[in-house]
Amino acid sequence: MAEVDVPQEQVKVVQIAEETEKEPQDKVTDVEAPPADMKRGAKLNQGSGRKNRASTMTLLTVDNSKSFYNHDYKKEHIGESREYWRDMILGVNDGLVSTFLLVTGVYGSGMDAKDILLTSISGTVAGAISMAAGEYVATKTQEEVKRAECALEEKAVKEHKKDELRFLNDLLTSIGIPEADDNESEEFKVRRTLLGYYEKNDAAHVKINVALAFGDVESSQRSPYIAGLTAFFLFTVGAMSSVIPFAVTDNKQSALIASFVATMVLILLVGGVKTWATKGVWWVSALENLIITAGGGGIAYGIGVGFDSLVHK
Repeated sequence: MAEVDVPQEQVKVVQIAEETEKEPQDKVTDVEAPPADMKRGAKLNQGSGRKNRASTMTLLTVDNSKSFYNHDYKKEHIGESREYWRDMILGVNDGLVSTFLLVTGVYGSGMDAKDILLTSISGTVAGAISMAAGEYVATKTQEEVKRAECALEEKAVKEHKKDELRFLNDLLTSIGIPEADDNESEEFKVRRTLLGYYEKNDAAHVKINVALAFGDVESSQRSPYIAGLTAFFLFTVGAMSSVIPFAVTDNKQSALIASFVATMVLILLVGGVKTWATKGVWWVSALENLIITAGGGGIAYGIGVGFDSLVHK
């Protein structure tokens, strides 16, 4: 693309727009530098003797390659916490379900309230530690595997540059850049520009290969410490719905009913929170959680009664 000399008070930009009328794209134009209070992502009217019409544009400054866009709509995204939602949902859900099933099972076996309380506390401590250790080891292992793969990719880019460029050329199709039909097509020009850049920049080449081939970028990295502590804390919180009722009353039947009600309410709440993140239908997820927990409780109670009958025959 040809360079255009402009006064210092102006900024060269690349206008990429979807126009209602056919006209050349990627046209380099001279526009005044945007004011400090300019709304990012705003629709601009470009003329040059033509009728004014609004078009959604990306303003890309030639000198620093930074774009002006509206950040407000990005607030709908969860953000960096998205990498730990698995740990959050798994931790609290496992604490709710496994502890309730444990309590239901030993209740069915004929234990008194005090023994059920001790069992539930033991199950909570053991479950929380196991959950934290499992998440820590699993997350650390996954990150170590990613680092090892990145190291191999870095070595491959240095030692087999041409083959890695051909590999990248194939990967470009997966991000929506069509294969080129001929040397004059726009697709060919785009691919040639991209491959030409990555041919000269090994570090960037490694990053894009890792991102496209392995689905890994820096923002997706997980801390094993955060994963483990999150699972430990939320498992413990979830388990309290089955521990507290047996701690406040010696009537095991009342305690079991209270545990059931508290667990079901929290299960519904977890389903609602999950769909806030997934933008799904809250009652579908909540009902799914409820059926799994209630059904599992019934099975655990039946197994407990069965073992009690076998032991005390």
